[in-house]
Amino acid sequence: MFDEKVLWKQRFGRTNTELSKYLRYIFNGHIVIVLVFLLGTAAFYYQEWISTLSQSFPVSIIMAALIGLLLTYTPIYTFLMEADRIFLLPLEERLGGYFQRSMVVSFIVQLYLLIMGLAVLMPLYAHVHNGSYSKFLPFLLVLAIVKIMNLIIRWRVQFYVDTNVHKSDSVVRYLVNGVFLYLLFSEAAVWFFIPVVLIFIVLYGVYYSQTKQRGLKWEFLIEQEERRMMSFYRLANMFTDVPKLRDQVKRRKWLDWISSFLKYRTEGVYTHLFVHTFIRGGDFLGLFIRLTVIGMLVLYFITFGNGQILFVLLFLFLTGFQLLPLWNHHQNKIWLNLYPVREELKGESFKKVLVVLLFIQSLLLSIPLFLKAEWLIGLVSVAAGFAFSYLFVFVYNRNKLKA
Repeated sequence: MFDEKVLWKQRFGRTNTELSKYLRYIFNGHIVIVLVFLLGTAAFYYQEWISTLSQSFPVSIIMAALIGLLLTYTPIYTFLMEADRIFLLPLEERLGGYFQRSMVVSFIVQLYLLIMGLAVLMPLYAHVHNGSYSKFLPFLLVLAIVKIMNLIIRWRVQFYVDTNVHKSDSVVRYLVNGVFLYLLFSEAAVWFFIPVVLIFIVLYGVYYSQTKQRGLKWEFLIEQEERRMMSFYRLANMFTDVPKLRDQVKRRKWLDWISSFLKYRTEGVYTHLFVHTFIRGGDFLGLFIRLTVIGMLVLYFITFGNGQILFVLLFLFLTGFQLLPLWNHHQNKIWLNLYPVREELKGESFKKVLVVLLFIQSLLLSIPLFLKAEWLIGLVSVAAGFAFSYLFVFVYNRNKLKA
């Protein structure tokens, strides 16, 4: 006889085991030491930056915009599998308890993110409000309630087939969450919150009335679950081999011009392979762009003297470390053994590609410093970035990059 409680325990237990297996590799002693150092450095300069702010700093707007993202981001972990669309579809009406437990787990995970986000931003709030941290727990309680409302609404939205509804819902909820949080952090009167709460109620009412006769969108739920696991596997693949990781190839025609800089010769065969894999395979290009853009924005809008040089090195380390899986991206491709070239050429080519990418990022991260007319710090950042990139590729990872 089917028991949804047993199914839940099996799925949750299996996922927990899978995550724990790879988290051991991710949070090993070496990485923990690096993270502690980086977080400590970031916390020091963050506190230094806060001390330079005036009492008129728009902390309510900043906190509303950032925490609003955490409130709006409401993935629901269902732990569904590909075969469920066949074998569990007839049992959909008996899975109410299963999905309720999924909502609870999703809430607990996202509440932790809210706690972290609020903890990071509270020093900013306290600085503007005479050093008071007394509002932390009341704020957290209100955020938890609003997060539950967002989760419930998001669950109903997932009954729609049209993904445009999902996108528009996220935009609407972010705006509503942002207004609510601005009122909260501005310590507005209670009656100002009533219209915002009514909007949440109306949203849920509209979604419920339009979807109460619809069944679950199994394909969508399974796709979302697989996408989350693939994201985790890509992260874990930076530290160990992950057999379940699937290759994803995306044609980016607008970057074909890069190939014109590559010479077609025997010695360049692996260079072509790694460059095109970086552009088209997995999420290497997206990761490089995201980290570079984030670093440039932070360096442009936040000034903290010589600490900016360390910040450039931090982003170079994060980028270089996360691009290392590019080395093993084709390790299971037998046809690579047919290349009529010496085996050492693979390592040499990869190192050249990686160091050039880090050199490019060093230049890009230094641009905001030059735009702020901090010429000396900018030049030192470029020089330090080049030196760090060379040491990271040819010394730090020398033993890891052997064919």
